[in-house]
Amino acid sequence: MSDSSLRRTPLYDAHREAGARMVPFGGWEMPVQYTGILEEHRTVRSRVGLFDVSHMGEFEIDGAGALDAVQRLTTNDAASLGIGQLQYSLLCYPDGGIVDDATVYRLGAGHFMITVNASNIDKDWAWVTEQAPSPGWRDVSPATGLIAVQGPRAEALVGRLADRDVATLGYFRFARGAVAGVPALISRSGYTGEDGFELYVPWGDTPRLWKALLAGGAPDGVAPIGLGARDTLRLEMRYTLYGNDIDQTTNPLEAGLGWAVKAGKGPFVGRDAIERVRADGPRRRLVGIEMADRAIARHGYPVVKDGRALGVVTSGSYGPSVDRSIALAYVDAAHAAVGTELGVEIRGQARAARVVRTPFYPPKVKK
Repeated sequence: MSDSSLRRTPLYDAHREAGARMVPFGGWEMPVQYTGILEEHRTVRSRVGLFDVSHMGEFEIDGAGALDAVQRLTTNDAASLGIGQLQYSLLCYPDGGIVDDATVYRLGAGHFMITVNASNIDKDWAWVTEQAPSPGWRDVSPATGLIAVQGPRAEALVGRLADRDVATLGYFRFARGAVAGVPALISRSGYTGEDGFELYVPWGDTPRLWKALLAGGAPDGVAPIGLGARDTLRLEMRYTLYGNDIDQTTNPLEAGLGWAVKAGKGPFVGRDAIERVRADGPRRRLVGIEMADRAIARHGYPVVKDGRALGVVTSGSYGPSVDRSIALAYVDAAHAAVGTELGVEIRGQARAARVVRTPFYPPKVKK
């Protein structure tokens, strides 16, 4: 039975009709799987999959002072963006803890959009409007549907339905257009490591586009993909998940996200605290772990060495594309080097593991 307190995306009925198993996620009722996580994961790696990510939040800011507001709020350098470009960035607290991770789009000279995680929409909206007050802010989340098209055949599928040549659209670039007659912001980006697009469309038009993508992608073997495979795909890429791998207690540098922190751009919220950690060196680091056997290292499991606790697992699963059990974990910096032998405590027993290079799976995005 559905929980009436949960929000629903415009594709809720389509998910139910397709036989999806629905679960609560960040305050939303979302599909965790349709045919099975392994099959859906392999569909994205080998063909093309569709993800309903309409639960994500989108904030726009326009007008005088918009760039200054975005620069104050985010760790990356929004001034480096040209119109039609996007970047990964972070919102941080003054102590350097992470409010959320986000993507920043430059829609115009003084017009930006920030895409945030679904579970954080209300918190993030309160944060950005408090820290950078401006009459130019608009929460466009309720009006915005979002479909991700991911996989090696994504370009062919979107290209057949779009009114522009998407093959010329570079990675982390976007353009306005129409897909299957639906007006869209077509962004070459995603959360899987595969080539693909994220299509921002009017909320009410989302079902029409979803149906057109499924029909148009039939020759490509397209399939809808749930949250379960979304998680295994992003884990293979070492993409962090807010609430698991990063949160208000983690610093960007210990999470391996220092590349998205541009201290030289000038002041921003959290800059001083982050730079203190940079000067001293992080005391712990987020590392990739490979289990020696098929045991799964779950979120919250202790990481140990010689009977001493060194850290904790944040995300773990079987990686279908790499055929091994993989995980992310925070460990003491002294034991974070690639090749370090560790253990993960599973049901009271330390199971062998080692620190490995990440991403676990080589990215296939089109640069």
